[in-house]
Amino acid sequence: MSEFDKSDNLIPPRTERRDAAENRQRILDAAIRLFEQHGVEQVSMNQIATEAQIGPGTLYRRYRNKSELCLDLIKDNLVMLFEDIEAYLEQNREASPELRLMGILTLFIRFRETKTQLVTGVEDTAQTSKPKSRTRSPLYDELHGLLVKHFDEIEAMRQQQLQQQHQRQKSPPNSVFKADLLLTALSSDSYLFQRDVRGYSADEIVEHLCATFIGI
Repeated sequence: MSEFDKSDNLIPPRTERRDAAENRQRILDAAIRLFEQHGVEQVSMNQIATEAQIGPGTLYRRYRNKSELCLDLIKDNLVMLFEDIEAYLEQNREASPELRLMGILTLFIRFRETKTQLVTGVEDTAQTSKPKSRTRSPLYDELHGLLVKHFDEIEAMRQQQLQQQHQRQKSPPNSVFKADLLLTALSSDSYLFQRDVRGYSADEIVEHLCATFIGI
């Protein structure tokens, strides 16, 4: 089950007070308007509070930073994304782990193409200068687990093939390390550079990622 099916502090409780619920909707509506006009990176939390006609303290009590606000804006889409991934994996459970991993990457890149600014906003935490900040994002934590699982499965099959061929087994690559690098390649800075500066299409980026990290 996806982590996005579980309650957390970004999802208001069912018993949320009416005034709190109204404030939340006012904040989200204001954020969407400003993001559409100026882009996520150019909008500050104070601008959102002003647009929503609430005090900055009210805004920060609900969202510690713009990343959390963006995550709230796209959480329903994230639930659908990981439901689509789970359905894909179930439908293709007999496929090789390499092909399943390629499918996961394809689904994620299609998602980020439709939600580019909000995905960028989710990554832009208040502590973006710290390398560990991205690993705290629920979006990337969920993806990281899927990547590690499939890298482990791929490596187990390769080691088994080496045994059957009586070849010397090499030290297997670290799946967590590979997943970290792949997530870095999927981050907005890297992905948008490849798309907008290098000129690769989304499909070409998937192809290059698969050749680099999966070997297909």
